[in-house]
Amino acid sequence: MSETVEEKPQEIVETTEEVVETTEEVVETTEEVVETKPQEPTKTKVEDKWGIAHIFSSYNNTIIHITDLTGAETVSISSGGHHVNADRYESSPFAAMKAANVVTESAKTKGFTGLHIRVRAVGGVGSRVPGPGAQAAIRALARGGFRIGKIDDVTPIPHDTTRKKGGKRGRRV
Repeated sequence: MSETVEEKPQEIVETTEEVVETTEEVVETTEEVVETKPQEPTKTKVEDKWGIAHIFSSYNNTIIHITDLTGAETVSISSGGHHVNADRYESSPFAAMKAANVVTESAKTKGFTGLHIRVRAVGGVGSRVPGPGAQAAIRALARGGFRIGKIDDVTPIPHDTTRKKGGKRGRRV
C-alpha cells in the first residue's frame, strides 16, 4: 500500500509540472498575439461648427436663413415660395419642409453640425403667432442631422404698440 501512495504524489508532481509548462506556453503565445495586434487609431474629438437658423414664418410665406454665430455671414437661404407653384401654398408646412431640406444640404456641405434656432413671426401690429411653416421647418432641420441648441422666439413685440393702419375710423367695408 505504501508503494501506491508514493507513486501517486509523483504523478501529481509530474502533472503539475506539465500544467506549469503549458501555462507558460499559453502566456508566451498570448504575449505574441497582443504584440502583433494592430493599434487602433485614437479617436480625435470632432469640433462642432454651430450656426443660427433664422426662421421667419408668416401666413404668406416661410423664409429659412442660416448664418454663422455672429449672424453676419450667410451660409444658406431659401423660402417656401421657391418650392411651390401657387401663392397660396408658400406658407404651407410642405413648402417650409422643402426649403429646410435645401438649406440643410447646403449647410452640411459647409461643415455645420449644430444650429441654434430663432423663430420670428410678423410681430408689431401684425400677428404675434408664427405661421404654419415654423414647426415643419424646425422638424426638418432636426431630421437633417443637425444638433439643435436653443430655440428662441424673436418676434418683435412693441411696448406701447404702433398705430394700426386704417385711420381714426378704421377700415370701412
